[in-house]
Amino acid sequence: MNLSHIIVILLLICTVSAVVVMLMSRRKQRRTLVTLNRMIDAAISGTFTENTYDESLLSSVEARFAQYLRGMETASKKLAKDKDKIKELISDISHQTKTPISNIMLYSQLLSEQTLSPECEACVNTLNKQALKLNFLIDSLVKTSRLETDIFTLHPTINEIIPMLKDICKQVEHKALEKEIKLVISPTKECAYFDYKWTSEAILNILDNAIKYSSSGTSILIRVISYEFFCRIDIEDNGIGIAVEEQSKIFKRFYRSPNVSTMEGVGIGLYLSRQIISKEGGYIKLSSVIGKGSTFSTFLLKQKPN
Repeated sequence: MNLSHIIVILLLICTVSAVVVMLMSRRKQRRTLVTLNRMIDAAISGTFTENTYDESLLSSVEARFAQYLRGMETASKKLAKDKDKIKELISDISHQTKTPISNIMLYSQLLSEQTLSPECEACVNTLNKQALKLNFLIDSLVKTSRLETDIFTLHPTINEIIPMLKDICKQVEHKALEKEIKLVISPTKECAYFDYKWTSEAILNILDNAIKYSSSGTSILIRVISYEFFCRIDIEDNGIGIAVEEQSKIFKRFYRSPNVSTMEGVGIGLYLSRQIISKEGGYIKLSSVIGKGSTFSTFLLKQKPN
């Protein structure tokens, strides 16, 4: 056997050895991945236990994973307790403030029915307005806190859109009449996936703003546009409009534009609207031009997500 044959044999041995090592490495990697996958599945189902007790890296991973899960379980229990405390606090605030505010509103109403001097009448009117504002603010804060802490959840179902829009318009009809603003709903038979009560409140906030910031004698158009996965509800006004640099800010909690700081409002309505719609899997977009008006588009899912 000459040298060339020996070299070929050695190369073959090396190649076979490399292939064997590679196959063994892949097999080991596969076993590790299968074990990790089992660990993740067990963690998801809440049945994870440590099975490897040696000095291997896998044993170390299992131990650290178990420690992490125990920490997560402790944090989850603490979070649940904190939510219960917040729920109790919100309930107390709502209960403790409801009666005093109702009494203030009642007595201010009774006073307004009496014969008063112009000065006293102005004071009573101011008192009533501020009580209404305080009642709205507390109610909004309670709703916001409940949404943010997931104390209550939305229950979307497939509903027709038009009945909801008509109900919303009835709630603000008196405000529109005071400013001689015409509310126009384009007919549609479209349905969408939404929680009737809370989605109504979200869109009501948008429509209420449209009336508030529109000039007298104008109109507000409400229309529904259907897409493959979403229904879009447009509320289009001819109001003062919103500057481009402020359009990303108006959905923030308590934000109010300097241009409307003298008008009624606390800057929480649009924030609540976005929170509600996003929890349903939808979203809100804005298109606006200063001096020409705004269009708020609310996108609602057409079907329940898988």
